Amino acid sequence: MRNLLSFRHVFLALSLTGCAGSAITNNQPPPPSSISVVVSPPTASIRAGDTFQFSDTVSGTTNTAVTWSIIGGGSSTLGTISASGNYTAPASLPNPNIITVRATSSADSSAIGSSSVTLLNPTPVLTGINPASVGTGSFTLTLTGTKFVNGAQVLFGTTPLQTTFVSSTQLTATGTALSAGLYAVTVNNPSPGSSASSAVNLQITGSPQASNCSTMSLGQGASLGGFVPFPPDSLWNADVSSAAVDPNSTAIINFIGGTIGMHADFGAGQYLGSTIGIPYLIVGAQQPPVTINFTAYGSESDPGPMPIALTAPVEGYPNPGAGDRHVLVLDNSNCFLYELFSSYVSGNSWNAGSAAIWDLLSNEQRPYTWTSADSAGLPIFPGLVRYDEIAAGQIRHALRFTLQQSRAAFVLPATHWAANSTNSLAAPMGMRLRLKASFDVSGYSATNQVILNALKKYGMIMADNGSNMFLSGAPDDRWDNTDLHALGQVKASDFEVLAASQIYISSSIPQGNAPQITSFTASATSVSAGTQVTLSWQASGASYVVVSPEVGAVRGTSVTVAPTQSTTYTLYTTNAFGRTTSTISISVH
Repeated sequence: MRNLLSFRHVFLALSLTGCAGSAITNNQPPPPSSISVVVSPPTASIRAGDTFQFSDTVSGTTNTAVTWSIIGGGSSTLGTISASGNYTAPASLPNPNIITVRATSSADSSAIGSSSVTLLNPTPVLTGINPASVGTGSFTLTLTGTKFVNGAQVLFGTTPLQTTFVSSTQLTATGTALSAGLYAVTVNNPSPGSSASSAVNLQITGSPQASNCSTMSLGQGASLGGFVPFPPDSLWNADVSSAAVDPNSTAIINFIGGTIGMHADFGAGQYLGSTIGIPYLIVGAQQPPVTINFTAYGSESDPGPMPIALTAPVEGYPNPGAGDRHVLVLDNSNCFLYELFSSYVSGNSWNAGSAAIWDLLSNEQRPYTWTSADSAGLPIFPGLVRYDEIAAGQIRHALRFTLQQSRAAFVLPATHWAANSTNSLAAPMGMRLRLKASFDVSGYSATNQVILNALKKYGMIMADNGSNMFLSGAPDDRWDNTDLHALGQVKASDFEVLAASQIYISSSIPQGNAPQITSFTASATSVSAGTQVTLSWQASGASYVVVSPEVGAVRGTSVTVAPTQSTTYTLYTTNAFGRTTSTISISVH
C-alpha cells in the first residue's frame, strides 16, 4: 500500500528546500556591548615612588575580571601596576608627567575604564645635617636623607641657600649666619608638586666665641682673656636670677643641712703636701697629641689622641695621691677641652679611668646615661672659680659644687648619676642652687663679692658626690686663703633650689637616634710610608667627631693623615643618644 504524505509534511519540506536554496545577508553592525568598566578615582595626583590603590567596577557581565595597564608618552618609565590595581609610581618623573591607568574587561577587550594620573615630585625626607653646629659667618652643610631631586632647595629658616644636588640621598649647601641661635633647616623639592621636608635644627654658636678662643694665654692656670666656654645660650651660661624656685626647695635644703657653710675647695699654696683645687693647662698647636689608654670607663669615654702634655698637672699635684686625679687641658688652637679622670702617666701616654672631649663652641652634651671625667657627665672646667675672672671683676657662668648624697636621677646639663641615696630629697645630679637675691654681700671682700654675685645670677650646679657645699675652683697662689675661708659664713639655708623642667630617672631617659655615617673613605688605601692620605666622611646627627689614632677631635668632613705603618682609622661620631663608628684601613708598603 502506498504511503501518502500529508499536506503538513509537504509544506514543511517545501519550506526547508526554500531556506536551503537562498542566502540571507545582514550588513548591519553588531549591537553595542552591554559591558562597561569604570575606574576609581577618575583622576589622581601621585608622588614619585609612592603607591596608590585604584579600584574598578565592571557591569553587564558576571565576569568582573580586568587587566590593568599604564599608558603614556615620552618615557618608558611609567611605574608598575599589580593585578589588583595597586600602582607604584616611578622614582623619577616621566616627561610628560601625565599618564593613564587603564582597566580592560576580560570578558570584552573593547570595554575599558581609565583614570588620568598626574605624577608629582616626592616629598623630601631630611634625616640629618653635618656639621650640626657652626659659628657665625660663612658655612657649608652636608644634608642627608631620601627623595631629594635635582633642583631641590635648602632653606635656612626662610632663606634659600646655594644648593648642590649630589644624589637622591645627599645635598650640599652654603650660606652665611649673622647671629647665634637655633635655626630650622629644611629641603624643598621643586614643582610639579613642590613640597618641603620636616626641619632639622642647626646650632649657630656666634662669631665672638671662635675669635676669642685664640686669645687664651698658654700655660698652667693662664687667663682665658675673657673667653667663656660654650655659647651664650648654654645652660652653664644662663642667667637664672629670675628662674622659678622648686616647691620643695626648703625640704631639700634641710635635707642637705641648712646650717652647713659653703667651703671654697680651692686656694693658694698646699694642704698636706697637695695644691688646693683642680688645676688646668692651656696648650696651643705646638702640643702634639698623646695616646689615652682607658682603665675603667672606656665604653663611655671619648678616644684619644688628645693634646695633653705628659707634664700636665694632675689634681692634687705634687702629691695627687689616690683621689680623683683630674687633668684638664684646653687647646686654644682648636677650641676643644679635654678632661681625664684617674689619670696616670704611662710611658709616652696617659692611663685614665675615663675621658671626655668638649667642643667649647657648641652646646655639646654627653650621651644620656654616660659619665664624663665627672660623675654627673658634666665638664669640670666651666664650673671652676678662676683667679683670672676675679681679676676681671666678673664671673659669667655657673659654678660647680658637691654634696654628700645624691639619688638615681639627673637634671640637664648632667647626663649621669652616681646614686648613694634612695631618699627622694637627695639631689639629682645637675641640681642647681641659687644664692637668694636678698643675701647681703656688702660685708664681704671684693673677691668674695664676685663669687657671691655669680651665685645669685648663675647659681651652682651639683656635679659629684663629695663634701656638702664644697665649691670648686682652680689653685692659684694669688688667692687669699683666709679671705676665702670667710665664704663659710654663707649657709645652705641662704640658697634656694631651682625648679627643673625635667628630672630624668631610669624610666624617662630620652630616646633617639645615634649619628648616621653614610660614608668613610680614603683618597688611597695603599701607600708608601709617610704619604699623605685624605680621610673623608659624611655623617648626620653628630654633635662632635673624633678620628683615631693620630688625629683626635676635628671639625668638618675630612682630615689629612700620613701613616708610617699600616693603620686602621676609626671615625667616632657622637650625639646625645649614642655613638656610631666606622673604620677604614690604610696599607703601608
